[in-house]
Amino acid sequence: MLSSLSPSIAKILEEAGGEWGVYLEDLQTGEQLAFNQDERFYAASVIKVPIMTAVFAEVYAGKFALESKITLRNEDQVGGAGILQHMTPGSEWTVQDLVTLMIIQSDNTATNILIDLVGREAIRAAMQATEMTNSRFFNKLMIVPAQVEGYNEVTAADLGNHLRYLATGKVISYDSCERMIAILKQQQHRDRIPYHFPYPGGGVIGSLPRWEFANKTGSVTKITHDMGILYIVSKAVTICVLNKGLEQRPAVQAIAKIGKLVFDLYN
Repeated sequence: MLSSLSPSIAKILEEAGGEWGVYLEDLQTGEQLAFNQDERFYAASVIKVPIMTAVFAEVYAGKFALESKITLRNEDQVGGAGILQHMTPGSEWTVQDLVTLMIIQSDNTATNILIDLVGREAIRAAMQATEMTNSRFFNKLMIVPAQVEGYNEVTAADLGNHLRYLATGKVISYDSCERMIAILKQQQHRDRIPYHFPYPGGGVIGSLPRWEFANKTGSVTKITHDMGILYIVSKAVTICVLNKGLEQRPAVQAIAKIGKLVFDLYN
């Protein structure tokens, strides 16, 4: 089924230019379709998904609770995406709030607070536990150390592996995975893979949505990513698309075309 999309996706990637990593997987049949799936890309904000997994692993281990409160400090506040950079230092936020802001608004301040909370080794352990074997985590976001140990890097296949673990309840606990998927479904950045999807509502109050998408985007200069799980009819398919070398607008347009191809195939 997915293999039928190979010529169309190859054409989109060739016409767009730049470098691409693509990984698609039907989570029911196990069928995969991939292009340069093991090439490393600067992670940008898609690294926030394994950071979320690390936080939930530490919650499950009893290190703290989702309801635990953390005080926002002035030195925590960094630029880029998110609202916490504009909030009052001294205000308190629960771990649950911080994770939600990190995912649905891509809040960099929330992300860095959570990195400090769990530590780099916990994030690396979460990546290892979900077979992100070719990916790397080193640094906080929006903060460049004077001596860079390494860069946060991911591959499309590794992101697909991570999503498979979440979608099948195979990491931490079934309940933890259910909660993380629920957060990803609340994503507010929907300008890429699902851009051309039709309105999900059924037209009748209380009816089930026609589709749901649990995703996370990532962007810096000439880096444009989206990764997620499309739930449509009774199917679930992971879609991970990474780009480097293009301005954001043409990259987003190409990613949206790939998303629509997958949607139409399963719809």
